[in-house]
Amino acid sequence: MKYLKQFFLIIVISFIGEILHAVIPLPVPASIYGIVLLFTGLMTGIVPLESVRDVGVFLIEIMPVMFVPAAVGLIESWDLLSSKLLSYVVVTVLTTFVVMAVTGVVTQKVIRNGKEQSDDR
Repeated sequence: MKYLKQFFLIIVISFIGEILHAVIPLPVPASIYGIVLLFTGLMTGIVPLESVRDVGVFLIEIMPVMFVPAAVGLIESWDLLSSKLLSYVVVTVLTTFVVMAVTGVVTQKVIRNGKEQSDDR
């Protein structure tokens, strides 16, 4: 029963994200609204971590299975994708390196700021 309650809470937050997507005229996916709502709720304590932890762990464990339909969709669309394969590969490689670089820079800054704050104490 605990899992059902936790999953229901996540579904309700996702549904609120869907409503926000329909109401707010921004090109932001509904799932992003839901993630931001859940994150804000967790950070403010409105949603206690224990109220979603177990289902969150479960969903992370089964995440690879969730990619199977997307992979099948890519395989079925091979005729459309093959003509632009080089473009997709180039964009994927470039964006991967950009994300890695930005993540590295941000992580270094966060670590430095954390060390500076701990030194000030």
